[in-house]
Amino acid sequence: MKTIKNQEFGGERPLFAERNLRLEDVTIHAGESALKCCSNIEAVNCRFEGKYPFWHVNGFFIDKCLFTPGARAALWYSRNLVMTDTQVDAPKMFREMDGIRLNNVTIPDGEETLWHCSNVEAEKVDIRKADYLFMHSHHIRIDGWYQEGNYSFQYCRDVEIRNAVIHSKDAFWGTENVTIYDSEITGEYLGWHSRRLKLVNCKISGTQPLCYAHDLILENCEFAPDCDLAFEDSEVNATVSGKITSIKNPKAGCIKADSIGEIIIDKNSKAIDPVKIITNE
Repeated sequence: MKTIKNQEFGGERPLFAERNLRLEDVTIHAGESALKCCSNIEAVNCRFEGKYPFWHVNGFFIDKCLFTPGARAALWYSRNLVMTDTQVDAPKMFREMDGIRLNNVTIPDGEETLWHCSNVEAEKVDIRKADYLFMHSHHIRIDGWYQEGNYSFQYCRDVEIRNAVIHSKDAFWGTENVTIYDSEITGEYLGWHSRRLKLVNCKISGTQPLCYAHDLILENCEFAPDCDLAFEDSEVNATVSGKITSIKNPKAGCIKADSIGEIIIDKNSKAIDPVKIITNE
């Protein structure tokens, strides 16, 4: 493997189509597509300032690097990335990618990040300003995750999340086969129109959660007081520890809670058979 150390590059495609290349303490200045169409690339302690540095790359390892805001849309149409101990200040990262492993990565401007990606593993990631995160992505595994940003995980499928803190309204809309363990989810309209969404040992807050859902499962979850009008038109089997402020017109299944403040079953209910509602009161 060829090594380049302590050098600076800029302009258009300075390292185009390189193979088996290691970069150490290298700076990529303003320009475009510095490492386009490359394979087997390692970048350690590098700084990326120019646009689109890693497009159409197959097999790359990025460690202890910095992507400045100028390096927007830095990783698209690529495969087999490992990124560790890296600061990503650029928006619109990770698009149309297959095979992503992130560990100890900080993304303070995660706007429109991780779109149309598959086979993603993320551990110890902190991402902020992350509206529309993970749009249309699938086969995702997450552990140790902090997120701020709305409309996240829309239309995702085959997702497993553990030990996460997620601040996002309209999260998990239209998802399929998503399981979330031991996490906190804050934001209104959680999980609408989802299929096979499962939450285990989770704390949930925000108005009108988990409506219009199919095959929804909750195990030992907690609802904050603002979780009102829950489960409208949902097929649900739920065990909730503590109180649910109100539920409205669940469609099918069974709901168990320590107490329920209000049960609303009105003329708009779509339930064929009465939903079982069980409390400890």
